[in-house]
Amino acid sequence: MIRMNKVLTNESKDMLTVALPKGRILQSARGLFKAAGVDFSVILQNDRRLIAEDRDAGLRFMVIRSQDVPTYVEYGAADIGIAGRDVLLENERDLYEPLDLGIGACRMVVAEPAELSEKDNPANWTRIRVATKYPNITLKHFLAKGIEVEIIKLYGSIELAPLLGLCERIVDLVETGETLKKNGLVEVEDIMNVSSKLICNRASLKTRPDRIRGIIERLSAAMEAEKKA
Repeated sequence: MIRMNKVLTNESKDMLTVALPKGRILQSARGLFKAAGVDFSVILQNDRRLIAEDRDAGLRFMVIRSQDVPTYVEYGAADIGIAGRDVLLENERDLYEPLDLGIGACRMVVAEPAELSEKDNPANWTRIRVATKYPNITLKHFLAKGIEVEIIKLYGSIELAPLLGLCERIVDLVETGETLKKNGLVEVEDIMNVSSKLICNRASLKTRPDRIRGIIERLSAAMEAEKKA
């Protein structure tokens, strides 16, 4: 395995590596990046393939978990990538974030059961228990408001926590709020808006400035053209 990785690195040393997140963001980004001259359809042709190269374009693509994209970019395994604002703030990686791509738009909110919200007033909170995938963001949010918070970290189906008595409140991402509604929850506080950003490895930006800045400029132009269309 080590030998294979070494061969790949030597043969592809001139490749610009792009880290892409699995899931809906990947599909949302496809058209925008293609308009900017970065066509990663080669990696989408086989959903089991994790790495693929477009030698003519000098690009290598990897598809990984969205939470891992900033790590790969920060440590130089990838030169650029796509990551959500939520993931970036939660992990606090040392990265350059030149462009908000405007895709994957959603909000991070505090939610609680509808029956509780009828008599609850967030202004009176002094100590609460919250379930979330985002413990760092959640802690900072409530501490800034002088609220003591006990955080229960979960990795999925956050809406179940209040239903099963694990806690009364959650912090999670919402798009339409339909999932909250179906589980008897309502939003009681906005934390922040979230969208996906282009991120760059700081060393790569210095060693390959023309290639990376060229992609940034073309993406910006593609976004402007999309707005005018």
